[in-house]
Amino acid sequence: MASTTTSSLCTWLVAACMSVTCDADRTRTPHAIFRSSKKSRKSQFNVSRSTHSGKTMAVALQPTQEVTTIKKPPTKQRRVVVTGLGVVTPLGHEPDIFYNNLLDGVSGISEIETFDCAEYPTRIAGEIKSFSTDGWVAPKLSKRMDKFMLYMLTAGKKALVDGGITDDVMDELNKDKCGVLIGSAMGGMKVFNDAIEALRISYKKMNPFCVPFATTNMGSAMLAMDLGWMGPNYSISTACATSNFCILNAANHIIRGEADVMLCGGSDAAIIPIGLGGFVACRALSQRNTDPTKASRPWDINRDGFVMGEGAGVLLLEELEHAKKRGATIYAEFLGGSFTCDAYHVTEPRPDGAGVILCIEKALAQSGVSKEDVNYINAHATSTPAGDLKEYQALMHCFGQNPKLRVNSTKSMIGHLLGAAGAVEAVATIQAIRTGWVHPNINLEKPDNGVVCYLLMLKCLLAQRKRDWMSRQPCRIHLVLGVTILQSYLHLTSETDFRALLSYYYKVLSTQTMLLHTNSSVFGWVRIYAVWISWLDQYLLRNIVFWDGVTESEC
Repeated sequence: MASTTTSSLCTWLVAACMSVTCDADRTRTPHAIFRSSKKSRKSQFNVSRSTHSGKTMAVALQPTQEVTTIKKPPTKQRRVVVTGLGVVTPLGHEPDIFYNNLLDGVSGISEIETFDCAEYPTRIAGEIKSFSTDGWVAPKLSKRMDKFMLYMLTAGKKALVDGGITDDVMDELNKDKCGVLIGSAMGGMKVFNDAIEALRISYKKMNPFCVPFATTNMGSAMLAMDLGWMGPNYSISTACATSNFCILNAANHIIRGEADVMLCGGSDAAIIPIGLGGFVACRALSQRNTDPTKASRPWDINRDGFVMGEGAGVLLLEELEHAKKRGATIYAEFLGGSFTCDAYHVTEPRPDGAGVILCIEKALAQSGVSKEDVNYINAHATSTPAGDLKEYQALMHCFGQNPKLRVNSTKSMIGHLLGAAGAVEAVATIQAIRTGWVHPNINLEKPDNGVVCYLLMLKCLLAQRKRDWMSRQPCRIHLVLGVTILQSYLHLTSETDFRALLSYYYKVLSTQTMLLHTNSSVFGWVRIYAVWISWLDQYLLRNIVFWDGVTESEC
């Protein structure tokens, strides 16, 4: 590698507190410099004496005028792909089970059973009713850890299994370049609350693990310790945007070459008295207790607040060449994202939607995706009166009423998983790419004023093509996963494969399929048109028009 010398750097001063007691240090002072006057010599004597006496003093340091740097050879941009998925949710603890329930419109919202909440105005949540750590977490740790950590460890290890990281593969991984970045919005609230209750009796009754197991980073730390991964390891806590921050930062570690493999996502388990009470005090929760499955209703004019949920979502990210080398199944490619802040209010969105709009525009620019290529948005859409409409207006500002665009909210069925929301919804988004099906918005009975109904999903058939990732004609479906408040948006693209047109049908008079624009970086544009599926007489499928054209002239 060639070296080069930079131009002279400007001098700077560094204040340092030094305690010098050896006589030799005093002899280093160049007294000749201060011979201009008796006063200056006296001043120097005082400085020297203070140095010898051990008093602290500030000294000026001047660096070398020229600094030698190493010029690195140009390298190809590293690409990041998703090779594994892990979830723990109210609708199932496996990605396929979870997504099939979403496609069927199953609601995971029910009455809270883990504690008595009869006196609360809200008594419903997306609570996980059945969960076991057997085979995933050591029994001794299971008794000590907060549920958010148990969900995180389980989802993380399931993502590894789903990604084909067997014991043999694990032994071959460079552990120095494998990291964990899984966050939490609330952390170990149950462990910390139990410690407070114990303290009312005596500090001697407190769990010695109450402090470390309450911190948000300890889940990532415990998972890394279990796996022996010594790469980047920390957590991010940014409320509802936690998971998206973690995913984007994990991808950046891979892009910069600091890691080859990253587990990333989020986890939360705040359905406890203090968690429920806190959100009730904020007047943020739905009070539709008599009909829990109808409570979470994004964009519906009768929505009255969000529904708390719990769980975890974890993605296994890998550098593309690393994944191909080990023969991993690749679900999607991460293209880019952006961070912005509303700088407006603790919970309310900006009236003009400027924060969301700025984030979308920056994310599109950073990922190199045009707005016309985005055909699916998994929105934040928590079912709050103010938030849903402002987010929708921002999306329409950025994308317009594109007839190809479809928008849905996973929260209509699982509630708001807080710090885990972004990751679980990322799994839902990737599953949409894999299966070609976009799940519906349930409970959207009467859309709010100004909301265009055809953009909001009912069950819809997508044309889907199966090809191997190694193929020279990959099909790329551009998607956006959105989170408001801090507005973290991620762009994902999939190399899905299409050996046959899947024909599914529902008892409706007519259903229009989504039009997918796919492209290949090698052969240019590939366009798949799946037009108008009609149902006649005895609900027989007829009149399907489908073709796939590839020409280099369309590059």
